[in-house]
Amino acid sequence: MPTIVFGEMARFAYNTFRADKVRFSLTALGVAIGTASLILVVTIVMTGKQYVLDQIQGIGVNMIVIEYQGGDRGSDFLTIGDMHAVIQQVPGIMAASPVVPLRERLPIGLGQERDLQVLGVFPEYIAVRNLVALSGRFFDAQDEQARNKVGVITQLLAEQLYGSVDDAVGKVVKLSGLPVTIIGTFRERVNTFGRSEVTNSTMVIPYTVIGYFTDSPVVRQIYFSTAEPSIVVPVTEHIERVIRSRHRPESSYFVQNLTHVIAMAERIANTLTWVLLMVAAMTLLVGGVGIMNIMLATVSSRITEIGIRKAIGATNREIRFQFLAEAVLISLIGGSAGEIFGLSLPLSLRFFTEYRIPISALSVIVAIAVSSLVGILFGTVPATSAARLDPVESMRHE
Repeated sequence: MPTIVFGEMARFAYNTFRADKVRFSLTALGVAIGTASLILVVTIVMTGKQYVLDQIQGIGVNMIVIEYQGGDRGSDFLTIGDMHAVIQQVPGIMAASPVVPLRERLPIGLGQERDLQVLGVFPEYIAVRNLVALSGRFFDAQDEQARNKVGVITQLLAEQLYGSVDDAVGKVVKLSGLPVTIIGTFRERVNTFGRSEVTNSTMVIPYTVIGYFTDSPVVRQIYFSTAEPSIVVPVTEHIERVIRSRHRPESSYFVQNLTHVIAMAERIANTLTWVLLMVAAMTLLVGGVGIMNIMLATVSSRITEIGIRKAIGATNREIRFQFLAEAVLISLIGGSAGEIFGLSLPLSLRFFTEYRIPISALSVIVAIAVSSLVGILFGTVPATSAARLDPVESMRHE
C-alpha cells in the first residue's frame, strides 16, 4: 500500500478523534490506567526487591555462621581450634571471630542493676558482622593481646545510661567487680529486631578478657567472612565438613548463610510481580474492551460514510486499516498518558527526596508496546466489521 495512504489514514484518524474528544478520551483513559499500573507495578516490585537486598547486604552477604545445637553424649561445643582449622583448611576465608556470651548484672546507681549481655569476640568481629561504629573506636589486636579491659556498647544502651553515644565513651563500668572502660559505641547496620546475638543491652569485649570471668569460655558461635559472595555456598559446605570432622558424629551443628534468604526474597518478588502484572493486564483488558465497544459504536454511526468511501473506490483493506488506525491512536494516546503518570511518581521521589527509586526502561517499552497491541487486537473486530459492509446497503442506511 502506498505510503501516502497511511498518512491519510493517520490524519483521518486524528480528525475523527478531534470530532468526539470526550468519548475517545474516556476510552483512552482505561488504557492510560492500565499502562500506568504496569509501570508502577514493575517500579514497586523493583523497589521492594532492592530494599530487601539492601537489608540483607547490611547484615552481610559474605557472612557464614556456625552454631552448636547439641548432641546425644554430653556437650561438644565449638572451640577456637575449630576456627583456626577452618581458616587453615578452607580457602576464601577473609576474617573470622568467635562469640562467647556471658550474662552479667550492670550497676546503674542507687543500688539498682540491669541485665547486660557481654560478648567476647575478636577485633575482626566488627567487620565480619558489618557493624557500624558510632563513637570512639572498636578494640584492636593490641587491646586483645594486652588483655586490655575495654569494651564497646550498643547505641541504645549508651543513650539509656549516659544520654548519648559520645558521653558514653570513657566511662567505666564494673562487671563482677572488674572495671571495664567503654571505648566506643556501635549498632547493627540493619535492625535485626533482636533475632541476632546482639541485643539492645550488649557490651562487646576482647575474647582474651573473657578469662577474667570464666575459666572455660564456651564458644556458642563462630562467624566467618568470605572474599566474594559468589563462593559463600561452597565455602559453607567446606566449613561444615571441617567442623564435623573435628567432633563426634552425633553432635549437631547448624551452619548457615544468607543465600537462602536472598533466593527467597527473589522468589517472593517474582511471584508478586506476576500477580500484580495480572492485575495490570486485567486493567488493560478492560481498556481494550472499551476500545472495541467505542469502535463498534463508531462503525454503526458511520455506516453511510463507509458506503460512500467504498463507492468511490476504497478497498476493504483500506477501510480496515482506517479503523485500526483509529483504535491504535486511542491506545497510543492512552499509553503515552499512562507512561507519563506512571513515571511521574518515581521521578518525583528521585528529584524531591533522597530515595533512589529504580526505574525500568524495559517496563516503559513493554507498556507502550502492550498498549499498541491492545489497540490492534481489540480494534480488529470493529475494523473487520466495517470492511465487510456492503457499499450499496451502507449508502441506504440512515
